[in-house]
This record gives sequence, structure tokens and C-alpha cells, in this order.
Amino acid sequence: RLFVGTWNVGGKSPHDGLNLKDWLRSPSPSDVYVLGFQEIVPLNAGNVLGPEDSGPATKWLSLIRQALNGTKSDEELCQYYAAAVEHKTNLSGAAGDDGSKNPTKPRYRLMVSKQMVGIFLCVWVRADLNEHISNLKVSCVGRGIMGYLGNKGSISISMTIYQTTFCFVCTHLASGEKEGDEVRRNSDVCEILKKTRFNNHSYGDSLSPETILDHDNIVWLGDLNYRLATTHVETCELLERNDWEALLEKDQLKLEQKAGRIFSGWEEGSIHFAPTYKYLIDSDYYVAQACKSKDKLRIPAWCDRILWKGEALKQQWYIRGESKFSDHRPVSSSFVVNVRAKESNVKKKLVKSSSSCRKPSSRFCPTKSSPSTILPGVAKIQAEELLVIPATAGPRLSFCRPVH
Repeated sequence: RLFVGTWNVGGKSPHDGLNLKDWLRSPSPSDVYVLGFQEIVPLNAGNVLGPEDSGPATKWLSLIRQALNGTKSDEELCQYYAAAVEHKTNLSGAAGDDGSKNPTKPRYRLMVSKQMVGIFLCVWVRADLNEHISNLKVSCVGRGIMGYLGNKGSISISMTIYQTTFCFVCTHLASGEKEGDEVRRNSDVCEILKKTRFNNHSYGDSLSPETILDHDNIVWLGDLNYRLATTHVETCELLERNDWEALLEKDQLKLEQKAGRIFSGWEEGSIHFAPTYKYLIDSDYYVAQACKSKDKLRIPAWCDRILWKGEALKQQWYIRGESKFSDHRPVSSSFVVNVRAKESNVKKKLVKSSSSCRKPSSRFCPTKSSPSTILPGVAKIQAEELLVIPATAGPRLSFCRPVH
């Protein structure tokens, strides 16, 4: 199970009492959490051109850990998180981030995090999956001021889970609701696909992916900033009737995708929730419903989106949260993913475990995991492995021969 969330937090640093459980809620715990933020710092000249402010990222990591692992004191992890964001890219799994004292509750570890000005992306994994994740790589593309500064752009994380490759792309695209601004957003997407590169090196029987589209499974999340090609009056009328279907017919992203100009072949779940932007802070009212100034008027739109590409990804749900913390509402999606395991390794483990298994057809007995290739700095966890993890416990495994 894969949980993906995106949230433009409007340049506000989180307060200690901010509860993320509404955003991260799901019917059952996920195995991997991919969480992307936009505007974790104000996009002013000082933050864009000056030294990176890593303070808010540290606070967000602490709040995420509390939501995923319980409410244990953050004092033990304060130095660890500060060091993580100080080094810009964090490849983690540090001992000590062991979550709740409750042994029955899943424990999650921060696997990787990266900040570029206001864009921030982090990946958390269930502790016993840590040793099955390898080839972690990060690539950033700036698309902001002058076409390359980091106030807009992307952070992409490449990783391999068992023998299946994943790429998570967190983006903040060009803003604006004038006619033609969608072309700039299309250009951002094309440049991100073109310029994102991961250092390629051999692993196993094949090469690790070099570009975004080289991966088996790709998830694109973030504030894509596509607006509604409609008028303020018409939008407000449809909002009052909760007529999302009629509004979505004016959605720029869907129109551009249908015309084949962008995201050809990508999927997005059905949207059954209200536009996520732009709200009055600490309010359920859109700016468009309260503002009389045309200069500050913003037509509500579904700016915050999650798209994917990959046959193994099966979306379970696509929803928004209702936190009033920023002028955007957070969005999340859950997927079930089939991942590949090496056939030779699986057969060896099946032989070792078959004699003691009660139900070999559905679940195999735990055995010690064989070492896997993990980047330096990623701590291995001595944990028992379930060779075939049931739907309530973890990702599905399918056996297949590695591609040469």
C-alpha cells in the first residue's frame, strides 16, 4: 500500500499543535508514505536568492513522525531531523526513530527527504521494508525566476522497492489564471521531464532508471496550478450547487491532457471533492466568495493534484483533507502496488520456510532477509520478512524473472 499526499501550506511554518492525522488518515496503514509540500517558506527574494531556511522542514518532519508513529517526545529526534535538513538531502533510516512504544503498531522511518526553496518532498517507509529499498536518488529542476531558480520546479525521488522501480515527482508549476498561463505550466512539465536525471549505475541484472519515464511506476504530485477556464460568476453558481462535474469540464489540466498537449498516457482518479484553492485562511469560504477587489480575486480551482503512470498502480481512493491551515486544502491518494521479487531468492526462501509453514498457499513463515543493495547512510534494520505479505500487512509480491 502506497499513500501519496500533497499540500501547499502557503508559506506558513507549522505550529506544534497542528494535527496531520486528518490528512494522513486511511482505512488501514500504508507501507510507504510519500508526502510533498509547496511553499513551506514564503517565496520572497530572501528565500529564493539567499540561504535555504530549513527550520520549517524540520517542524514538518517532526509532525509527520508524530502522526505516523504516535506522540512520543520529539526531544530524542530533534538533532536527527535538524541534521537531515541541514544536509539538504537525507538518506535515512536512523536507529532511534522507532516510532510508537506499542509493538503492534506499524513503525515508520524517514527514508529520504529533500528541500528546494519552498518545495519539500519526503518518503517514509514501514521499518521492516527498509532493507528492501535501494538505489535512492534525488534530482531537482528549478523553473522559477529566469527559468531556473527554485521558487518553482520539481523534486524527484527515484527508488527501488524489491525489484520494482518508483519515481515520485513533487512539483510547483507556474502560477496565474490569465489566458495562456496554462502554456507556461505545460512548458514546466515538459522541461521537468526533459531535465530530470538520475545517476545511472548497474544493479542486479539491469540498469537503474535514468529519467522519470524510465521507471516502472511514477507518481506526479503537487500544486500544478491549473485553473478553470470559466468566469467568476459561472464558477460561483456551480459551486453553490456542488456541481463538480460541470466545473471539471472547464478544468485546464483535463482540457490540456485531452488535447494531447501534456500528460499523455497518465491517469488521475475521479474528483468528487470541491476545488482546493483559494480559501480564506482559517475559513471554509473561498476568496472569490468574499473578495470584491478584482486584483485579489482568485477563481476557485483544483490546483492540487496527484497523477500516476504505471500498470502496477491501482488507486484505492482520491480525496482532500479539510485543514484550514493554509489557503489550499491538502489532497491525498492511496494505491495498492504489485512489486517484483527476484525469482531465485524467493525459491530459496520458500524451500527454507516450507517445512514450518502452516498455510504455504497464502503466507510464508518469517526468515532472515538476505542483504540488499542500499546506499551508504541508510541503516539496515534487523527485521523478519514475510515473503508474501497479506493485503492487510504490506505490498503484494509477484514473482517474475528480471528483465535483461
